[in-house]
Amino acid sequence: MCLSLSLSLHFLSLNSASPASPKLKLFSVFPSKASPFFFPFSSMGSLSDPFPRLLYPAARRDDSIVDNYHGVVIPDPYRWLEDLESPETKAFVEAQAAVTDSVLAECSEREKLRCEITALFDHERYEAPFKRGEKYFYFHNSGLQSHSVLFVQSKLDSEPEVLLDPNALSEDGTVALSIAAVSRNGKHLAYGLSSNGSDWITIRVMRIDDKKPESDTISWVKFSTVSWTVDGKGFFYSRYPAPKFSDREWDNVESGMETGINLNHQLYYHFLGTDQSEDLLCWEEPENPKYRFRATVTEDGKYIILYIYEGCDPVNKLYYCDLATLSGGLEGFKGSKGFLSFIKLVDNFEARYSVIANDESEFTFITNKEAPRYKLVRVDLTKPDEWIDILQEDQKDVLQFAYAVNGNQLLVCYLSNVKHILQIRDLKTGQLLHCLPIDIGSVTKVSGKREDTQIFFSFSSFLTPGIIYNCNLSTSVPEIKIFREVLVPGFNREDFLVKQVFFPSKDGAEIPMFIVSKKNITLDGSHPTLLYGYGGFNYSLTPYFSVNRVVLARNFGFVFCIANIRGGGEYGEEWHKAGSLSKKQNCFDDFIAASEFLISAGYTNSSRLCIEGGSNGGLLVAACINQRPDLFGCALAHVGVMDMLRFHKFTIGHAWTSEFGCSDIEEEFRWLIRYSPLHNVKRPWQKTSNASIQYPSTMLLTADHDDRVVPLHSFKMLATMQYILSLSILKTPQKNPIIARIDRKAGHGAGRSTQKLV
Repeated sequence: MCLSLSLSLHFLSLNSASPASPKLKLFSVFPSKASPFFFPFSSMGSLSDPFPRLLYPAARRDDSIVDNYHGVVIPDPYRWLEDLESPETKAFVEAQAAVTDSVLAECSEREKLRCEITALFDHERYEAPFKRGEKYFYFHNSGLQSHSVLFVQSKLDSEPEVLLDPNALSEDGTVALSIAAVSRNGKHLAYGLSSNGSDWITIRVMRIDDKKPESDTISWVKFSTVSWTVDGKGFFYSRYPAPKFSDREWDNVESGMETGINLNHQLYYHFLGTDQSEDLLCWEEPENPKYRFRATVTEDGKYIILYIYEGCDPVNKLYYCDLATLSGGLEGFKGSKGFLSFIKLVDNFEARYSVIANDESEFTFITNKEAPRYKLVRVDLTKPDEWIDILQEDQKDVLQFAYAVNGNQLLVCYLSNVKHILQIRDLKTGQLLHCLPIDIGSVTKVSGKREDTQIFFSFSSFLTPGIIYNCNLSTSVPEIKIFREVLVPGFNREDFLVKQVFFPSKDGAEIPMFIVSKKNITLDGSHPTLLYGYGGFNYSLTPYFSVNRVVLARNFGFVFCIANIRGGGEYGEEWHKAGSLSKKQNCFDDFIAASEFLISAGYTNSSRLCIEGGSNGGLLVAACINQRPDLFGCALAHVGVMDMLRFHKFTIGHAWTSEFGCSDIEEEFRWLIRYSPLHNVKRPWQKTSNASIQYPSTMLLTADHDDRVVPLHSFKMLATMQYILSLSILKTPQKNPIIARIDRKAGHGAGRSTQKLV
């Protein structure tokens, strides 16, 4: 993300006519020597000054590839770029990388930015401690370590010891710790490792007392948690069957370079000290190959809860297994050909159900059943038809989560106008007991069990790098103290101002947005501005601290903004549904309206406005520049979903059809083809009387090991944009660069090292 922001600064300065622009060296780009992949048609640069031509790679177009979608013929000339391992695709990637590297090399501010960002990253960071058995565990990064280190200590004030240092697992920081699950008795650590940012995980086990590795190795794990049984003899995990690949593909399995669809998820139980081949297959549904499974063991250790998911909507089935009904326990189940005897409590995908606590067979759940802003309900498993509300849906705030703590109390978090509120309530009645005083921001992590009178939670905001609070619940009024606070040298929160504004979208809906700037700026339309959005999958963008954005605001006067557009979960499931499926266009309208507000309010102008988003947000950015190329000076689309007609054919893309729809269905194809970024690139100067309108300076960012949104999306989009806007027309008005940054040995974003972030 930080490198992309470096580029945004450079592009915005080139395209701005404002006298407030930083004086950067303007650049010209030529390859060092002739290459068959370069085609000298396109030129680039500012709107006012001529520039030497930027030579884009001439990607082969295969006009024979044509699909018929419900009577509509759609060409796909760059289908060959879907083969990530073909020599032709690799040559395309290398040629594009050469263009981008030569552009970035001419940015005089890039090294200054790198130094500033590195300096701000160089500060201690902690995560909230958690207790297992009689030991405490926490993660810590001394500043510029590639990954945070897992520490263990016998007491909170005792000397900590390194338990697992992921930085020792690879020289270049490309092996990351994705899962860390300590057994209930505190004797073993099951940890999952991923390489190069891939979603594939390998689980290993370590003894905690002497820090010695066990022989256990679990492969083919993806989209999984690890849940230990209370006896510490093993754990549940989820995986896919080992695939059958050709020799070429086999080398890349579990590395993130494959694009094959992920089907037939399975739930297993692993016995400590045994080979994976002996693991118990606890559940699978071959007749429903797109289902995904996750199991947790209740805090009392008596029940296994099985969650079943199909898409990405906040809905799931929920089954349970009473371990007391297994003769001989799980060990006695060895050799059995059947699955565990799960009982189906919820056997449809109409709502979300998640266990909060249980007293024997009496369970408390959080759910959105007939409550789009969520509520707490209770049912006795012996009376499965008798559900009662414990904490009813709030009229305006969204119930985010609840944890059972301090015996019969609940730590409850609400989202109120995109800010978190914490409360202590009674577990039995839901009655409000205390409101916990926190600043405007986000609660990022909670650490505490039902037996604990002392809990921890982490807090962050745009101007708060991070605070871990210790909350003592044993007193009549909870006592909250700062346990640890992250301090960033050179950062002074008093230099900045945070506002939340509301603006109308195209259909009149009121959309919230956070605006962060230096204090006392003049609203004269001169400020370079970074607008970030996501708008999908029920995900809420709450306030958080960003080193790179602080650098831009402090050093270059950037205003940065977070638009809470529809499609997210900021106001519950209704807000989410208003930006998904047939209503996806609302997301783009909201983001465009946010841009227009920032211009009309005097923060910026279109030539100095950069938009940014990742994944679903990358789709957002690409769709917006297709629809309003005149509105932006720069666009940064990270790991975006660009081909809305074929996304469901790769890795886990089929799960996103609950959010987008599927081109296999005619009605849904009609939604998708209207905004699919790949299929809506048009020459803007041909749609208006203004012949100078062009696409903004655009960078598509992807990674070679992204097996979530596979890089073929960005590859095909890049080739399409360069061809339509530049390569296919001799005297093109498109002067702004259209380039890509293709990260190596990296994935969708998780597990990225500090060095890669910088």
